[in-house]
Amino acid sequence: MRWLVTGASGMLGSEVVRVLTAASEDVTAVDRAGLDITRPGDVRAAVAGHDVVVNCAAYTAVDPAEADEATAFAVNAVGAAAVARAAHEAGARLVHVSTDYVMGEVASAPPLPWHEDASPDPRTAYGRSKLAGEWAVRAECPDHLVVRTAWLYGRDGTCFPRTIAVLAAERGALEVVDDQWGQPTWALDLARLVHRLVARGAPAGTYHGTAAGETSWFEFARAVVGAAGMDPALVRAVPTSARPRGAARPSWSVLGHESLAAAGVEAIGPWEQRWVAAAGEVLADLATVGRPAGQDSSRSVSR
Repeated sequence: MRWLVTGASGMLGSEVVRVLTAASEDVTAVDRAGLDITRPGDVRAAVAGHDVVVNCAAYTAVDPAEADEATAFAVNAVGAAAVARAAHEAGARLVHVSTDYVMGEVASAPPLPWHEDASPDPRTAYGRSKLAGEWAVRAECPDHLVVRTAWLYGRDGTCFPRTIAVLAAERGALEVVDDQWGQPTWALDLARLVHRLVARGAPAGTYHGTAAGETSWFEFARAVVGAAGMDPALVRAVPTSARPRGAARPSWSVLGHESLAAAGVEAIGPWEQRWVAAAGEVLADLATVGRPAGQDSSRSVSR
């Protein structure tokens, strides 16, 4: 099969290319410089001749989107529609990456993992733009796989573990919110899941691409600091209310994996095990990691 990966220079896109290349697939990788997905004619030309399109291109600046929702919508909704329309015209299967931000606040107590069919209720501009993208994909390309993910980290670019490891080494103490819950997910694991979904002919629909289990940002930060060779006690817990952000963060980002089970596709393993497997690679090039931490200040960290 011939694969096209958009957003190929990003954290997830680069891992998708890595996985497909290792599997000896025929891959065309394009980044933003090579393809602006808001230009339908360019998208149509890029998609032509491919069997599968993996759309990793997105506007992901959650806080700036609150003041510039039009730009987020242009990429995440209008751009997604252009990719979906071109894929359908070319007879290609589309994998479109979405997010936990399309969901709202939990109504059950105790909260349950979000089902793939749960009613979305985004609370941010970013979430609204990504939900509009999901709608566009479903409308424009019947042969679609919408794959929602959350708490993604990887070896390339900025992500929570890399930031935490550097700050712990530089600052000596940091505060991390302990009342937001989710599933830390390695981008390489998600890329492998995308390949499995297509290789096994999963039915069109919505899937959740996150690790199993659940944790808070605080507990994840402690796991990161420990993996970096420092004392997890450097991390202190604070509530979200003490650290307001430009855009509201979901308090419950735990996604269920019923659709994967129904399709007979292996889900990603428990987040703790996958972090142990990922940590060496994700933190490998951070020169500050592992050096004695100073005690001069503290800093708050949230997604």
